[in-house]
Parts: sequence; C-alpha cells; structure tokens
Amino acid sequence: MEYHRPVMLQECIDALEIKPDGVYVDVTFGGGGHSKVIASKLTTGQLYSFDQDRDAEEQSKKIDSPAFTFVRANFRDLKKYLRLYRVKEVDGILADLGVSSHQFDEAERGFSTRFDGPLDMRMDPESGIPASEVVNTYSQEQLHKIFGIYGEVKNAKTLAGVIVSQRARKPIETIGEFKQAISSCTPRGKENKYLAQVFQALRIEVNDELKALEEMLEQAAEVLKPGGRLVVMSYHSLEDRLVKNFIAKGKFFGEVEKDLFGNEKKPLDAVNRKPITASEQELLENSRSRSAKLRIAEKR
Repeated sequence: MEYHRPVMLQECIDALEIKPDGVYVDVTFGGGGHSKVIASKLTTGQLYSFDQDRDAEEQSKKIDSPAFTFVRANFRDLKKYLRLYRVKEVDGILADLGVSSHQFDEAERGFSTRFDGPLDMRMDPESGIPASEVVNTYSQEQLHKIFGIYGEVKNAKTLAGVIVSQRARKPIETIGEFKQAISSCTPRGKENKYLAQVFQALRIEVNDELKALEEMLEQAAEVLKPGGRLVVMSYHSLEDRLVKNFIAKGKFFGEVEKDLFGNEKKPLDAVNRKPITASEQELLENSRSRSAKLRIAEKR
C-alpha cells in the first residue's frame, strides 16, 4: 500500500514556479510526494519540509538530496524554525492540508472510522490530548460547539447530549465504543458521511487545526519574498474560507483595510480567482481528491 498519494501533484508544482536556486518550504511533508518533486528540481536551492508526525520523519529519510532538510515541527512555528536555519526569505510555500492516507490507514492513530483502535487523532502522538479526553471531559456546551462549528453536524446539540449521558455510564476510549455510544443519533443510510463530519470536528479540536492554519498563513506572508508564491490545498470549507479570506483581504474576518490613499493593505494577491480542482482523471483514480481546492497567491 502506498504511504500517501499526493492530490493535484502537478498543479501544485506548476503553481510554485520553482527556480533551481530558490528556497522553498513544504509545510506539510506527509508522505513526501510533493517534497520529492520539489527537491528534484533544485540545484543550488533549498527545501525545508515541516511535519510534526514521527511517521513522516521516517518517510523523509527516503529523500536523498543535498537540497532537502526535514523539520520535525508544527507549521505554526514556521518562522521560528526558518530562523534557526538562518532563512529570512523564501521563494515559495506549499501547504497540503489533508490528513495523509497513511494516518487514515493506521488503526492505532484513531483517525479513521473504518477501524477500531484508540480514539486518539493527534497529528503528533507525543503531545497534546487525545480525542478520547475531549469526548470524556468537555462540557456538553463545548461539545455542541465543536460538532456544530468544526463538523457542521446538523444534530450537534443532540449528539453532545448523547455523549455526555453515555460517558456517565462508562468512559469512551476506542473508536468502536464511540461509534456505539453515538449510534442513536447517527442517521441511517448516511452513516459514513455523518461519522466523517464528527471525526473531522474532533480532529480539528485535538490538533487546534484552524488556529494553527491562521498562524501559519500570517507567517507565510511575512517570510515570502516579493513575487514569491503561496500554494494552499484545502479539503473542507472551514479551511478554504480562511485561506480565501486571507488571500483576498489579508485577514480572516471582516473587510480589507485601506491606507489613506485607498490602497488595499494586504500582503498577497490571488493568482487564481476560483480555486483549482482535480481533473476528471484524478477524481477517478483518487477519491480523496474530490473535496480538494487549490488556491495560489503571490506576495505583493
């Protein structure tokens, strides 16, 4: 089984407009599909690839290139680690925000609804709290909010109530126990879609994904050289909205600010007005590409 098949690989590489002597950052190494291609196009350039996952670190050992450096860190610490490597400016930054196939395929990581295993979902299993702790300790109001906002779950309030009453009988530790506990509010015939939304909500909360994304985007705009490219692929509307707003307005909410002369104060310009989506061929070959949206921006 392949570790991870990158979505829209060619589109991402084209969007970066790679210069052989440029400095690039892949903030989501994953299985290394994108990094491998970027590194192969560099001569005197450098590629720094971030991932907080130890399995990704293992995968990184397969890239044998003097241009390549793996950084075991969360991309929200982008600037801090680039500073450690004495990098002030970069030519391009790539972010593929999907969970890698490998993480879904490993039962013990707890990302997938297909297997039984611990209810974990941490991108970095060595830090933070697992999903089981969220499910067993958060208040009913907190759970309602997480499932409603992060999962866009229709019956989020009912779901939160059911979890609280079920965990009072016995703690919910595994994926199997969790699915069983919420079976009464899982719509018949739509189980897969519903569970995917519920699991997405827990994963976002456990990994603080949206806040981390905001921090990374703000830092990316700072470290890009003028004319440098930011290439971001997202897989759900919450992420895509943050990326779209930041590119369009330089902030995540509200309207773009203007200076005294009416010029927009924002660091990036959109290269593509509409997000790029996967080709018909790729949709047939890789079901994970269905929800992917690719946005490209250039530093002003």
